[in-house]
Amino acid sequence: MGITIKPSDLQFKYPKDTANRDKPKFSGKPDAEAFNRDDLYEVIPMLEAVMDALGSDDGRVLHILEEILNEMPRFINKREEVFDCLVDAMRDRLALI
Repeated sequence: MGITIKPSDLQFKYPKDTANRDKPKFSGKPDAEAFNRDDLYEVIPMLEAVMDALGSDDGRVLHILEEILNEMPRFINKREEVFDCLVDAMRDRLALI
């Protein structure tokens, strides 16, 4: 069992796509489905997976990941691409600390 993120743990507020709430979300690679970064129900599982991959439960890391996600170019739109980008970018930042 990995990390669990609650909406209150997040730095930013995200809209909820309630119409697609029950559709499968990111659970690991491979996953070439489109990622909706404007949907809380998509963002939380993605951030949980990235935090697990990084082996971190640090709130500061979570907030930096949110900033990276919000600055990430929109052409990075597949779930596995978003996951890889977040993990790689955060590992780079952690190496600098």
